Amino acid sequence: MTVPFDELKSEFNRVLLSLNFRQDKAEDIAQIFAENSRDGVYTHGLNRFPTFVQYVKDGQIAPDAEPTKEGGLGSLEQWDGHFGPGILNAKFCMARAIELANENGIGCVAIKNTNHWMRGGTYGWQAAETGMIGICFTNTIANMPPWGGVDPVLGNNPLIISVPRKEGHVVLDMAISQYSIGKLNLYKSQGKELPLPGGYDKDGHLSTDAAAILESQRVLPVGFWKGSGLSLVLDLLATIFSQVRSIDAITGGGPESGLSQVFIAIKPIGTKTNELIEEIIKYTKTSRPEKDGGEVFYPGENTLRTRAKSLQEGVWVEENIWEKVRNL
Repeated sequence: MTVPFDELKSEFNRVLLSLNFRQDKAEDIAQIFAENSRDGVYTHGLNRFPTFVQYVKDGQIAPDAEPTKEGGLGSLEQWDGHFGPGILNAKFCMARAIELANENGIGCVAIKNTNHWMRGGTYGWQAAETGMIGICFTNTIANMPPWGGVDPVLGNNPLIISVPRKEGHVVLDMAISQYSIGKLNLYKSQGKELPLPGGYDKDGHLSTDAAAILESQRVLPVGFWKGSGLSLVLDLLATIFSQVRSIDAITGGGPESGLSQVFIAIKPIGTKTNELIEEIIKYTKTSRPEKDGGEVFYPGENTLRTRAKSLQEGVWVEENIWEKVRNL
């Protein structure tokens, strides 16, 4: 079923106010949760909202927490999120990175003791909307084995890279596992097969069965050993920049909390930037589609199409989860 965007946002806002969030904070969090579903990232929109609410009730998320600066050097700053809402901490950090980039050409903000930022692409879009190139990444609880191993000791450590573009921003938002854990849970709940193998079953066979993959805890890294290596170095960078808890400490602490995240903004320079962007995208689209009637998309293009459709026809929601939120 579908619901109007404003109604979806209003329900989120109502619940957040009942949890004693300040009005402006409730508004920002509700906006981003609604935008995530609007853009088709249901796993980190409506579907994730009840979990967020439970984390607040359990004390994992501190509604009144504000980030504070811990240190820095030039265009690099370190902040402490004090276990506040990950959405608000992330939005703040990207905004601060953008300020630094406006002053110095580049800005980098690392934050420790924060929580799940929901859709990482939100902060790539945030940078692009100001004309900045954005790069951000986070560590996570361990949920993926390293290449050659069977025990989950790496995170899917999402990586976001965004490039501003007048005709539609280019925004790469990717988990380091072939499918994010949220996406696997979505396929499991819908009883659907994955389009491509996303991990291994308990017998060590590549599988398109999301439930079997989640049971085995052997999700597949993108690019096999390359994704495994990328996950590890992203955790290294996030931990080194923030100077606090690595994936080992995060995983050993119970529910996913106390994460480290990095936000980078870069001010494009040169008079040919737009021309070069269009040249690359145009050339990419010259590839013949794999299937009749198919199309080659750049990262973020489908998001814009889904967004437009959602605003016109309503945001798709899973009816049982929508009712659950309405009853919170």
